[in-house]
Amino acid sequence: MDKQEIGLHAGMVWHLLNDNAKWSYQSLKRKSGLKDKELGAALGWLARENKIEFEQREEDLYLYLCVNVYIG
Repeated sequence: MDKQEIGLHAGMVWHLLNDNAKWSYQSLKRKSGLKDKELGAALGWLARENKIEFEQREEDLYLYLCVNVYIG
């Protein structure tokens, strides 16, 4: 796995999350078809860019897109 592949996976995950819903990690994994390592790298990429938020509910992890508004 290299940076280009991680970036492609991050784009795929971003497009799935673009429906403005909260996705469980398992649903995102199933729908994306990515392995844990690939999905983890893609989520790390998106988190580093402040594009996603995480929400822990008991044993389940949920993810959704951030809304970033810049006024300047």
